[in-house]
Amino acid sequence: MPVEASAAGGYHETRHHTLRKTRMQMIDGALVLNARSVDAGTSVRVLHGGYWGLASAAGLADGGAVAALRDQAQRNAQVMARFGARPAKALPGGHHRGVHRFAGRTPLSPAECTERLGALHAWVRARYPGLRALRLMLLDEDHEKHITTAAGGDAQASIQRSALAITLVAEGADGAPVELVEFLSCKGSAADLRLDEATLGPVVAALHGHLQAKRHAVPARGGQHTVVLAPALAGILAHEAMGHPCEADIVLGGAVTANLLGQAVASPLITMLDVAHSFDGQEAMCPVYVDDEGTPATDTVLIERGVLGGFMHSRETAAHFGVAPTGSARAYAPADEPLIRMRNTVILPGESSLDALVAGVDDGYLLLKTANGQADSTTEFMFGIPLAYEIRGGRLGAAVRDTTLSGSAIQVLQGVDAVGHEMHWSCAGYCGKKQPMVVSMGGPALRTRAHLGGQ
Repeated sequence: MPVEASAAGGYHETRHHTLRKTRMQMIDGALVLNARSVDAGTSVRVLHGGYWGLASAAGLADGGAVAALRDQAQRNAQVMARFGARPAKALPGGHHRGVHRFAGRTPLSPAECTERLGALHAWVRARYPGLRALRLMLLDEDHEKHITTAAGGDAQASIQRSALAITLVAEGADGAPVELVEFLSCKGSAADLRLDEATLGPVVAALHGHLQAKRHAVPARGGQHTVVLAPALAGILAHEAMGHPCEADIVLGGAVTANLLGQAVASPLITMLDVAHSFDGQEAMCPVYVDDEGTPATDTVLIERGVLGGFMHSRETAAHFGVAPTGSARAYAPADEPLIRMRNTVILPGESSLDALVAGVDDGYLLLKTANGQADSTTEFMFGIPLAYEIRGGRLGAAVRDTTLSGSAIQVLQGVDAVGHEMHWSCAGYCGKKQPMVVSMGGPALRTRAHLGGQ
């Protein structure tokens, strides 16, 4: 049911939000961080005179306290209206009613978390005694929200995610420290992370093998090369370099994508989605059934067979563009305002194996892991690459020292000539855009051309 921006008294939304976080770090068997926090609050947004006003307070307010927040939000909107009148527009989109919460395992106690980290540390140390250091970081985060709208929306939803970072440190051939980190993540709490030997054994063995190779790494040859991006890198590329320029508020801020709708921005092999809550018949890692405006969330096709197909929207940007909102307005903390944010961004798989992609490269690189990076609204990006290998004659060669990958995401995606079928999903990291945000990203291996940094 559309709502009028000029409705008497102002259209309003109320969000009760509880955010629970756990951070634990163990270094060489010593627990050096054991932090837990609970941030509960109530925020109210009022739309008045074409402007949003936001007011918030600590605690889960009700009755008169919510009414007082609504009055304050109304006054805040009136202050904003001093910048000049805005035309009244109907805000499109439905108003969700429902309850969505992941039914995971019973959360672990702090003592149980410490015990599991200690057991994992002892197991890795016993298996790989030559390590110079071993760091374990356990993250656990639970967002529980109750959103009501003046138009009848009433939804309760949660996002729970947990992640474990395993960092192995060795000594390089030149005596300098060399390290690699592996992230494991899942929907739910730390109790839902699989930390058994059968699961972790192959993961840690592979990480240790790469670490040994990196001890004798050679520098990359700087310049443009044929590269195979492992699935983990494709997800980052999708999110950072191409996803943000498809957020409608970024588009309105001048993103290069503003004038590219309907045009080819990638190889015909590329289809990219921002998934709301379900993918390939399963619930996504960060399922969003309803956003923080109370809008039912829907999948957004960003790129379809290489052609830019659409943007992610709030109600306000959807009204501006004359389209339906996608349920993408999300707030990280109880006092935060909703912004347009990605949810589960993914490039769809193709038909090739990773081995086949590598075999098709005569001279290039296989890029396996990425570190911190940055991208802007032009789709220009630069990511750190802490793990890569040379490819010579279709075979893997020496490991490569830390390097960088940079370029235009549009040009990199336009250069894709093969897409893998093996998918990698992760919800271990945060998205940063004024506020942090829990998201997931996924993708297959891609073969393309891109620029690598040299020595």
